[in-house]
Parts: sequence; C-alpha cells; structure tokens
Amino acid sequence: MPSFQHSTTAAAPPEEVWKVLYDPSRFPEWWAGVEAVEVETLPAAAGDLTSYTLYPTGYPDFPMPQQLQASRDQQSIVISCLVSDLRFDWRLEPLDGGQATRISVLVEIPEAEAHRLVTQREAITASLSRLAAVVTG
Repeated sequence: MPSFQHSTTAAAPPEEVWKVLYDPSRFPEWWAGVEAVEVETLPAAAGDLTSYTLYPTGYPDFPMPQQLQASRDQQSIVISCLVSDLRFDWRLEPLDGGQATRISVLVEIPEAEAHRLVTQREAITASLSRLAAVVTG
C-alpha cells in the first residue's frame, strides 16, 4: 500500500490545533481540495466517531462519505474515505511546554488509488501549511 508521512510545526497549543482538526465543518478553511462539508454525527453510543460528506473542489455533484475517529488520549484523529479507502492518520505532539504543536499525518493509499499519490502529497503539503496558519490566527 503506497503511503507517505508529512509534518509541520504550529505556534499554537495542541488544544487549539485539536479544535480545528477535529471539526470537519472547518476543513474547507485549510484542507486543500475540500470545497464543502456536510457533517452528520453518529449517536453518542458510537463514541468519538463522526460521519460526514466531503465535496471536492470543482466537483459539487461528487459527494464523498468520510468517517473521522478521534482519540483525545492519544491526540490522534483518523479520517477514512469510504469511497476511495484513503486513510489519513493525524497526530499532535506538544512542543515548547505546550505552547506549540507538531502536526503529523500518515497517508495510506490503496493500490487501486496509487495514481493519486503525487496529488495527495501536494494537497497534504499545502493543507499542513494552511492548518498551521489557521490555528495561529
């Protein structure tokens, strides 16, 4: 399975990064290629599992169902595309006594979608920079 990792540092506490990363409705602010998001949270029994539909930039008629699984204890968020099986494993690491955050993401792409590796790498590179800018205000 093709994959890659990328990270950046944001001059914001992990809690501030968490607030933006955990909220799919904020993805269009920073995630390159995301034009719109419709959020549908699953019942409380599902825990920290959120379902939402992503609409890629330029494709308003191509809804892509997604799931977001959060683990506050591990400071991680895993996003899974239910259409193409791409998986984004986001991790937060406090730096400078909690005043800054290393934001890391591991992207796993199934063989059937391997042709998207380069564009996903470009999108994630841009998205990390935009995320860091959003959380530092």
